[in-house]
Amino acid sequence: MTTLNSRVPEGPIKDKWTQYKDHINLVNPANKRNIDIIVVGTGLAGGSAAATLAELGYNVKAFAYQDSPRRAHSIAAQGGINAAKNYMGDGDSNYRLFYDTVKGGDYRSREANVHRLAEVSGAIIDQCVAQGVPFARDYGGLLDNRSFGGVLVSRTFYAKGQTGQQLLLGCYSAMNRQIARGKIDMYNRHEMLDVVKIDGKARGIIARDLVTGKIERHSAHAVVIATGGYGNVYFLSTNAMGSNATAAWKIHKKGAYFANPCFTQIHPTCIPRSGDYQSKLTLMSESLRNDGRIWVPKKIEDAKAIQQGKLKPTAIAEEDRDYYLERRYPAFGNLVPRDVASRAAKERCDAGYGVNATGEAVYLDFAAAIQRYGSVQAKIKGLSNASKEEIIKLGEAVIEEKYGNLFQMYEKIVDENPYKTPMMIYPATHYTMGGVWVDYNLMTTVPGLYCIGEANFSDHGANRLGASALMQGLADGYFVLPYTIGDYLADDIRTGKIPTDAPEFDAAEKEVQKQLDFFVTNKGTHSVDYFHKKLGKVMWDKVGMARNEKGLKEAIKEIQEIREDFWKNVKVPGGLNELNPELEKAGRVADFLELGELFAKDALNREESCGGHFREEHVTEDGEAKRDDANFAYVAAWEYTGKPSEAILHKEQLEFKDIELKTRSYK
Repeated sequence: MTTLNSRVPEGPIKDKWTQYKDHINLVNPANKRNIDIIVVGTGLAGGSAAATLAELGYNVKAFAYQDSPRRAHSIAAQGGINAAKNYMGDGDSNYRLFYDTVKGGDYRSREANVHRLAEVSGAIIDQCVAQGVPFARDYGGLLDNRSFGGVLVSRTFYAKGQTGQQLLLGCYSAMNRQIARGKIDMYNRHEMLDVVKIDGKARGIIARDLVTGKIERHSAHAVVIATGGYGNVYFLSTNAMGSNATAAWKIHKKGAYFANPCFTQIHPTCIPRSGDYQSKLTLMSESLRNDGRIWVPKKIEDAKAIQQGKLKPTAIAEEDRDYYLERRYPAFGNLVPRDVASRAAKERCDAGYGVNATGEAVYLDFAAAIQRYGSVQAKIKGLSNASKEEIIKLGEAVIEEKYGNLFQMYEKIVDENPYKTPMMIYPATHYTMGGVWVDYNLMTTVPGLYCIGEANFSDHGANRLGASALMQGLADGYFVLPYTIGDYLADDIRTGKIPTDAPEFDAAEKEVQKQLDFFVTNKGTHSVDYFHKKLGKVMWDKVGMARNEKGLKEAIKEIQEIREDFWKNVKVPGGLNELNPELEKAGRVADFLELGELFAKDALNREESCGGHFREEHVTEDGEAKRDDANFAYVAAWEYTGKPSEAILHKEQLEFKDIELKTRSYK
C-alpha cells in the first residue's frame, strides 16, 4: 500500500520553502536538454508550467483539448488575483494572506503549502507585469487593488473584469516564445485518455487527436496534470462546457489518490437558472460585491409580488429591504466568504424571500455605490449644486469603468439594465477545492506524476477565497513545480529516451481503444447529455449546498443506477476516426459517473460541516457550519480499488502550529 507522506520540510514555517529550495537536487542545463516532460492542460497552471520548464531547458510536450491554449477556462476568471504586496498600506503581509487563506478554507488546508503560496504571490504580479498584463492602475500610475470576500484588506490585482483572460494571454505569450524555439511541442485538439506507468513511474500518456480520431503514444520522464476542476459533475456549473475530470480520474484509477472530493465551492454571485433547457450557468464576478449590496424584501408579500411580476425592486422602500449579509455579518458584510454568502442566500430563498419567478434569486444592488461615486466625482469636478440626475450619471461612469464588461454581459443575458435595476444572483457550482492528492512537491502518489492548479487539492481547504484560483495556478506553474520537479528528475539524467513500444503502452492503448469502440457500437437509446443531466440533478439535489445522511445514501444508490443504465443504453452517433464531440463527451461523463459516487461517499464519511461542505446534522445554534476538529482535521485521500464504493480512505492529519485552530467567524 502506498504511504501517504506529505514531505513537508522541517523548520519554522516562514523558512520552510527557502531552506527546502536551498537543499533540493538540481539538473544542470546540459542534462535538461535530454529530459522530456509532458504537461496536460494549458490554462494558467499548465501554461505557466510549460513555459517555465521549457525556459529552463527541458523538452516539453503540451496538450490542450481546445484549438488553442487561449481557449482555456482560465479566461473566465473575471475578478482578480491576490498578492500580499500591501500597495494600499492597509496592513497586508505574507502572514495575513496565509492566515486569511487557512481561515477562509475553514482550517482544512495544509499550512506549509498555503504559506508558500503567500510567499510567492508577490513574484507572480512582478512576472505578469513584465509580460505586459494590463493590470488596473490608479491616477498616479501605480497598480490598483480591490477587496474580495473573507478579508479585511485590499490585495486583489485586476484587469477590469477580464483578469483571467489577460493573465492567460501573458502566459500564452511566454509559451509561444518556447514553441517558436522548439522547446515546446504543442498538441492542440488532443485529449489525454490514460497515463502509462513503467516500473511504477509515470512515463507517458495515451492521447486522442480529436480532429482525426487517431490514438497516439507520447513518452516522457515525468507527466504533469493541469486540467482544472470537476465542477461539471453537476452538469450545470459556471465551468466551460468542455471542462472535465477525465485526466484526473484516469490517473486516480492508475494509483493517484483523490482527496476531499466533497469540498466543492458554490459561488454566490451567478446569474440564476432560467429553465431546464440551459447547458451552463454564468458567473458574475465576486468583485461586484465590493460595491453591490445584497438584499431581499423584508416582507413576504413583497417577495411574492416580485415573483409574480407585480412589483419592481426599485419600488421597495429602503426600510423594507433586508440587507441580510450586513445584518448577520456586520464586520465583513457583503464580503463574507463564498460559502457563507451562498448558504445565506439559499436560506433566504428557502424561506420564501427569493426575487425571481422561480424564487431562487436575491438582489445585488449598485444604487448606493452609484450615488456615492457620483457625489465624489461631483466634488472633484467642482459641481457644488449637481442635480440628482448628474450625480447618477457621474456615478454610473465610475461603475462602468470598474465593471463595464460584466454589466454588459448581464444585460445581454437577462435583458435588464443593471445600472437602473438591481442584478439578480443565485449560488451555482463553481470551483472544486478537492482534487488529486499531492505532496509538498506537487507530486501525486505515483512517482513522476505531478498535479497542479485546480486539478489538485492542495491549497484551499474546504473553501477557496475569491481571487485565489489564479494565484495558486500561477504559483504552481511559475514558481513551485519548476523547482520541485528537478529534485525528482535529477535521477533521470542517464535514463535516455523512453520508448513507446513498451508493453505498458500496448496495454494502455488497448484499454483506451476498447472503451472508444464500445461507445460507437453500443445500440443504446439515450444521448450522453440525458445521463449527464440525470447525474447533475442528483448531485445538486442531494450533494449540493446542503447535505444530509439520508440524501447522500440515496444519491450513492441513484448514481450507481444511472451508471449501470449508462453502460447499457448510451447512444453515441458518429464514428471513431473523425471529429466526434459526442464521443468526447461520452468518455467524460463515464468518468463523472464514477467521480460523483466517490464525491457522495466522501461527503457521507465527513460527519461535520466545514467550508463548502455543509451537513445539516452538524450546525451551530445560529445555523453556521460546525466543524469537528477532534475527528476530522485531516485530508481524506481515497485509493481506487476497482469501484468507487470500494475506495480505501487514507488520512493525512493536518497540523496547525502557526495558526490557532478556532471557530471561523465573520460577524
